Amino acid sequence: MKVNQYVHGQPCWIELASRDAHAGKQFYSTLFGWKVQDMPIPNGVYSMLALEVEGECSDIGAAYQMPENMSEQGAPTIWTVYFAVDDVDATVAAVISNGGNLELGPHDVGTAGRMALLSDPEGARFAIWQAGDHIGAKRNGENRSLCWVELASRDGQDAKTFYTSSLGWDSRQDSMPDFTYTEWLVEDVPFGGMMEMTEEWGEMPAHWMLYFAVEDCDKTAEMATGLGGKICVPPTNIPEVGRFSVISDPQGGFFL
Repeated sequence: MKVNQYVHGQPCWIELASRDAHAGKQFYSTLFGWKVQDMPIPNGVYSMLALEVEGECSDIGAAYQMPENMSEQGAPTIWTVYFAVDDVDATVAAVISNGGNLELGPHDVGTAGRMALLSDPEGARFAIWQAGDHIGAKRNGENRSLCWVELASRDGQDAKTFYTSSLGWDSRQDSMPDFTYTEWLVEDVPFGGMMEMTEEWGEMPAHWMLYFAVEDCDKTAEMATGLGGKICVPPTNIPEVGRFSVISDPQGGFFL
């Protein structure tokens, strides 16, 4: 679906911070057929990731080299989701008042917009974006683009209180065969969900995960392993929803 505008609270952009940006871009551009355009920035290169549909290229995210100090501290390769907001500074204040933390910013990104990197009370990181000249991803919900975001949390009730208060989301619960799943909604339209982490997750911290739509889950998973990725959860059916797989790229960045 082509996007011309985002409503406050909707996912609007994704960013990949890689220990090896060149290798990361090669993996994802081969797996999803994304086009890559490198843009010089003061501290390196910011690479726009684009989806080509009927001869038209539309930005859907970006990738960059993880700062050396983060890499030396053992920070993993990671995807970050941005949520559209009407006012970055007001949202930062709401996040902090609800127990979250400001990790970076807020600051302007030229005339493109204004952003901040935040974390919820459990430490799950996310970013917010107040659009200027750049609204964010120009396409989503279609093959080879972002189609869903999901929070893995150890305290679902506190997470619901935090995000509904900070970002204005609504939530509803869906009963799955083995667990209860929470959906996030903006203007009654679901865009993501939340799973409560159990002991089986070990010591993994709370985090956000990204889902990319594909035509064939099994073939995409097989292709990912051929490119050096690892299958963390094999292709699995979700009744009445679809089929998914959790994959780790060669540098340890997770996606579904």
